[in-house]
Amino acid sequence: MHGPPPAVTLPRAIAALALLALLALPGGQAVAAGAVVNLQVENDLFGNGLDRHYTNGFRLNYLTREYQAPEWMRFLGDYLPGVDARCTDCGQRTSLSLGHNMYTPEDITTPTLIEDDRPYAGWLYGSIALMSRHGGLAAAGLRWERLDTYVLNLGVVGPAAQGDTLQKEWHEFIDTRRPRGWDHQLKDELTVNAYHSRQWRHTAWETVGLQADVMPHLGYALGNVHTFAGAGLTLRLGNSLRGDFGPPRIRPSLPGGGFFTPARDGVEWYLFGGVEGRAVARNIFLDGNTFRDSHSVDRKPLVAELQFGLVVTWQSLRLSFTNVFRSDEFDGQQGDSQFGAISLSWTP
Repeated sequence: MHGPPPAVTLPRAIAALALLALLALPGGQAVAAGAVVNLQVENDLFGNGLDRHYTNGFRLNYLTREYQAPEWMRFLGDYLPGVDARCTDCGQRTSLSLGHNMYTPEDITTPTLIEDDRPYAGWLYGSIALMSRHGGLAAAGLRWERLDTYVLNLGVVGPAAQGDTLQKEWHEFIDTRRPRGWDHQLKDELTVNAYHSRQWRHTAWETVGLQADVMPHLGYALGNVHTFAGAGLTLRLGNSLRGDFGPPRIRPSLPGGGFFTPARDGVEWYLFGGVEGRAVARNIFLDGNTFRDSHSVDRKPLVAELQFGLVVTWQSLRLSFTNVFRSDEFDGQQGDSQFGAISLSWTP
């Protein structure tokens, strides 16, 4: 018999994340800026205003100060390309996150199974990440920084993630159409996923009081939630680009650094636009459960994502807004996938 995993509840997930926090605290010497707290919300209300496809994402993230790697990380770095844990002029950070994603078909008022549209699904997860920054690269007359991010993500998909409860109660609170098809959501499944992204950032070009740069990136994911490989780039223009590697996003997405440098004088800002192409081998929110029968649709193997937005930094606060357009993810998809992402970051 199969049933919901009894150990997977929201309080237990928070307790597990707290244990990860104890393991992730840096034991090395601080070398740069302080810790950062990120609060992120992604919702189609900020895009096309419709409840469909990827309809909501939430993530609370804590990023440690930059430090020189302790011995356990030096050992780990020997097996993770790009970590550079034995480099004396590099910096590492660890990151902890708790998040929740929600996916629905286009018509949430139909109580029967919609066979040609994506399944209902909620995903509750916690993650720990290791970030390594290397600044000693030079090419094409520019000095480049490289940022490698490794993420281990543990969670649950299905009724235990409480996606149905969250959406129903929220819609009742705002007095809008009530979702009626959650009986057909994915079944409970524990999830394990690993992500790696590599970004490059060069010294910015400057003219007429503005700066500009280009940030290419590569990335991949392995696990029973997402398996893909992707590549893309981001263009930025503003009055200060020194502080970050772009705004944070909820995966799968274009990568961002999460950390930033507080504004030195007044308000710092930049506009950005980015694109990524992904070759997708698995997406549980389309392919369905891994080990049990569930509703599924025919996933498209190639997905493109376009984003643009604005980042504003004032003293120790950073606010970013991103508008995201995602190409069709499955055969027969009705309507585009458009949503907005808002993040508020604070460095104590």
